[in-house]
Amino acid sequence: MPSRERNPFVKRNQILELSIEDYAFGGKGIARIRNEKGDFVVFVPNTLPGQLVKAQIKTTSKKYAEASLINVLQPSEDEIEVPYQDIPGAPYIQLPIEIQHKYKKESTLSLFQRIGNVPNIEDLFDEFIGSPNDFHYRNKMEYGFSAIGYDRINKTDVDIFTLGFKRRGVWWMGDNLEKDSGLFDKQLEDNIKNIRIYCEKTGLPPWHGPKREGFFRYFVVRKSFKTNQLLFNLVTTSSGLDQFSMSKFIDFLLSIFGERMAGLIHTINDETGDRTIATTGSEKLVYGNEKIVEELLGLQFEISMKSFFQTNPKAAEKLYSKVVDYVLEDQTKVDNTVVMDLFCGTGTIGQIVAAKSNNAKIIGVDIIASAIEDAKKNAKRNKIEGLQFFAADVGKFLTAHPEYANKIKTIILDPARAGIMPKTLQKIIDLNADRMVYVSCNPATQARDTALLRDAGYALKKISLVDQFPHTAHIETVALFEKK
Repeated sequence: MPSRERNPFVKRNQILELSIEDYAFGGKGIARIRNEKGDFVVFVPNTLPGQLVKAQIKTTSKKYAEASLINVLQPSEDEIEVPYQDIPGAPYIQLPIEIQHKYKKESTLSLFQRIGNVPNIEDLFDEFIGSPNDFHYRNKMEYGFSAIGYDRINKTDVDIFTLGFKRRGVWWMGDNLEKDSGLFDKQLEDNIKNIRIYCEKTGLPPWHGPKREGFFRYFVVRKSFKTNQLLFNLVTTSSGLDQFSMSKFIDFLLSIFGERMAGLIHTINDETGDRTIATTGSEKLVYGNEKIVEELLGLQFEISMKSFFQTNPKAAEKLYSKVVDYVLEDQTKVDNTVVMDLFCGTGTIGQIVAAKSNNAKIIGVDIIASAIEDAKKNAKRNKIEGLQFFAADVGKFLTAHPEYANKIKTIILDPARAGIMPKTLQKIIDLNADRMVYVSCNPATQARDTALLRDAGYALKKISLVDQFPHTAHIETVALFEKK
């Protein structure tokens, strides 16, 4: 058996110092290694042009390598100082928001040129919509307990009680959050260290990842921007529960947050997997209410700790407004017709369209039955008429409801990050709608689907970008397709 040819530029697990020269979609910095063999590209996630970084090679091929970031040794000249603690969830927080937008727009539109085969994508570009709040925009955060922490001075691991975020790329090491990260609620994050101190004083241990043992596991918080209330979820194991006073912990949280504290849920998770919610665990409301109320474009939604809901509600309003603009761009194509909201989840988009359209019949379809139940409750709460929700497989929907065959004129698509499976997309194409409004949290899969839709006779008419997650590489897109 012939031996595999070694890469002349890098080898797996090699640690290198690299100068980042360019930026690719998904937050990948581009470094180049040059020697007598030529030029070789190394992609390093969460890095920026102008940075000097230490990175470790993870995978290699003949054309390029993928590396993981260890440390930024020298910042980019574009970076500025911010008054927040750096965390893995905000790798670009030191980059001015205008430059973040520039990188996101250029790298996203290039996907539609390369993968979607849309050479005139710049001509079809509608607008870039920034988040109304560049900081403190999130409505949910998960803080993890760990018995192994990170010593920021000596840059090594240390056995201490930690509550904060995992170090990037190190599943077993926590990093204490000492102050506001700039992403979530300032009062809450400025008090995470006090919650950590309280828990440590109980004498009960935090979770030890490698040993798979401990008591404290996660502290999860949801926030309502409408009411400014906080809903807490303390996740522990059952080992040592008889030594923990839940009533004292409730009093402690009330002493800090007072009326802002909507409720506290206690989740017992004895599984060894690193998840906040165990499939075999128990969940109990120990104080207050188990839900909070949020508002989007005048509509109210009840949110539980498990509910899927847009993480940045203020930016979600901008996103949904753009979706509605595209759906209702020509009212004559929507009035007295059927609009199908696929992958509708809890029915947010469908309700907003129903509230703003004239006599359109909105059909929401999602395969997750619990999401459809929530959608029905939300529609009833908001007194929205003219829409129906079905828990069904997209491909089987018309078989069960033949009355809608060839009557669906507009389809709203809002799939999960993995995009739409080719077989499912073909079934959607077979619905024979005149127009599609496609919302995506992963433009790479949307660009792939753009090529398939074009081959099926649907032309991309316009596209907008919505920045729901400032200081990260994530970007959402809203695209309008029309049958040629």
